[in-house]
Amino acid sequence: MRDFVRFCLRAFFTCFKTRCNIAFDVNKLPTKAVYVSNHVSYLDPILLFAFLPGNPVFALNGHLYRCKWIRFLMKTADIMPFNPIEPGDLKELIAKIDSGRRCVIFAEGRMTENGGLMKIYEAPGLAADKSQAPIVPVWISGPQYGYFSKTKGKLPHRPLPKIRITVKKPVKFKLKDALRRQRDHISNEVYMIMREMSFEACYDENISLFAHLMKTAKVHSKKGLLHRPAFVEDINREPNSYKDIIIKSFVLGKHFKRLSQPNEHIALLLPNAIATVCTFFGLSAYERIPVMLNFSVGTQNMLSMCKTAVVKKVITSRLFIRNAKMEPVIEEMKKNGLEIHYLEDLRNKISLWDKINAFLRYKIKRVPHKEGGNKKAVILFTSGSEGTPKAVVLSHRNIISNIKQMSSVETINITDTLFNALPMFHSLGLTVGTIFPLLEGAKLFLYPSPLHYRVISEIIYEISATIMIGTDTFFRGYGKIAHPTDFHNIRFMYGGAEAIKPDTRNLWMERLGIRVMEAYGSTECSPVVTANNHIFNRFGSIGKLLPKIQHKIVPVDGIDKGGELVIKGPNVMMGYIMPDNPGVLVPLEGGWYHTGDVVDIDEIGFVYIKDRIKRFAKIGGEMVSLNAVDEMVRLAYEKKGGAEYNYGVVAIPHESKGEQIVLVTNNKDVTQDGLHSYIRNNGMSELYLPRVILYHDTLPVFATGKMDNITLKKQVLEELAA
Repeated sequence: MRDFVRFCLRAFFTCFKTRCNIAFDVNKLPTKAVYVSNHVSYLDPILLFAFLPGNPVFALNGHLYRCKWIRFLMKTADIMPFNPIEPGDLKELIAKIDSGRRCVIFAEGRMTENGGLMKIYEAPGLAADKSQAPIVPVWISGPQYGYFSKTKGKLPHRPLPKIRITVKKPVKFKLKDALRRQRDHISNEVYMIMREMSFEACYDENISLFAHLMKTAKVHSKKGLLHRPAFVEDINREPNSYKDIIIKSFVLGKHFKRLSQPNEHIALLLPNAIATVCTFFGLSAYERIPVMLNFSVGTQNMLSMCKTAVVKKVITSRLFIRNAKMEPVIEEMKKNGLEIHYLEDLRNKISLWDKINAFLRYKIKRVPHKEGGNKKAVILFTSGSEGTPKAVVLSHRNIISNIKQMSSVETINITDTLFNALPMFHSLGLTVGTIFPLLEGAKLFLYPSPLHYRVISEIIYEISATIMIGTDTFFRGYGKIAHPTDFHNIRFMYGGAEAIKPDTRNLWMERLGIRVMEAYGSTECSPVVTANNHIFNRFGSIGKLLPKIQHKIVPVDGIDKGGELVIKGPNVMMGYIMPDNPGVLVPLEGGWYHTGDVVDIDEIGFVYIKDRIKRFAKIGGEMVSLNAVDEMVRLAYEKKGGAEYNYGVVAIPHESKGEQIVLVTNNKDVTQDGLHSYIRNNGMSELYLPRVILYHDTLPVFATGKMDNITLKKQVLEELAA
């Protein structure tokens, strides 16, 4: 009778777009196992009853067990009421598993309210550990968009959403003795397994960026029969819907398709604005490669970027050039043979038929190139903080995988508004700040400069932004100026590009009541590699590695604990284009990227940055960390307003000792005697004492607020030589 009921349920769900993918041979499944599933709707236990192999025991939480129609449809199943925090229920479940049964547990204990993972209980991990049974991860996607879920108002609902059930290979689950005594770590281990499952279930490695945008628009573009909610807004305060963005992208893409060749590199010299988003996706739709020019680095560097990426055409805006006073830059570009295309001039060149054609393409969901994969998607440039900027080539696979990795860490939905003031030529500003919300169905507000602290605070208050990204420099500026109510709606905020200092974190926590979380990455990694989140967050750590990122720790001379972090994963770039070999892609050896950062990873996966390999000075044969010297100076003068001043530490050649340390600051109170006293009183090495102290009113920084150590070193060498 049970098999007949399951057959009927399976046939019914299959007719309504339900598919189940089991990634292993069912005949090889162990006799005892723990199915651990996410929980997105009331349909979940019935779906698993219909499709999972064997006759598992269903441990149903109270809200499911009390539901009469669920118990009626699962009348022939073996079900038991289960409270994840009740020891008696857990012992009963372990006894059933020990008797040779498989069981099904919803690890979250309740239905999700945001579409993603919520709190994970330790019960599944304890059951698997005590019974020595493997965990079989199960991921259900689709029902969260249906009427049987609790995501109303956060996700768009429809009558018959496509449902996918993914069952992964069994995972051995054996806790270390040190972790067995810490229940929080047990739930974290289960959470990490489910997080990997979340990424695998929603990641399509072959889809293109524009095809993914169309896919998201299909789900989120309508609310009811006629209403189309706005998702993107900029300082012009004219909100755009997905329909508006896609139609404009088609129009712009078709225009530049006529003027260029397939896979041609076309530079964008544009600020954060809706026009930039449409131009980016328009070029991407027709397989033209956007090259994001960093307009904060000066004329010669921009010309070098164009030469490196073999750019012939530059798309910009007259209004932007006039407001940024970049007319000399445009003149130099023209002298160097670059074609300049102004977006304002296109209004007279785009016909009515072009607009109608774009509208029809949107209506029939016509995607010119659906396949993305390892094709080029965008070219960015390294910041140059440790050397000459290089062109970084990112594929569609790189960017989409990083977005899905981030969505498995923090779920966002239509109730969220992400405020992005980081420029799109910065990897964090492009991927996480712009494409991430667009492809995940959240609202986006674009602002052209992160330096307008007071204005930004007011806008965040006005639009009720819930998500922010930025750097420590900018966060410190916002936190000092803003009214405590300005950020009252912020749900989470991430800092990257530079370390989040304790002063900044404490400022936001104490004055504004918001926890600043730290992420880590690089342009070469699209960019995020590690991140904290609400479930696992440790101050001082850069979080845990994102799903599907492999890593190695390579020993470094002079470092006793830890080593250089070397990673490999779907988000790691295709390769570099070097300035001395324009247009030629140089792939990474074996796909492994050397981050240049010295890290240590603890027993539960938290990563801590110890130093940067190229931020060392070798003095008399001894390796001295320049970051440690920087930190020492800040601590020595923190009581004298150290947070208000800037400090830069560089190493320059020395005749007898190899290198010497030079400190550059705008704090006139810093002296060698003062630093020497601090070093002596705190038992630190004399090698930490800067041999030269220079006083500059301003120190060079990048657009992200990160210290420009290369320029600073050049200034120091020139000043000392003079």
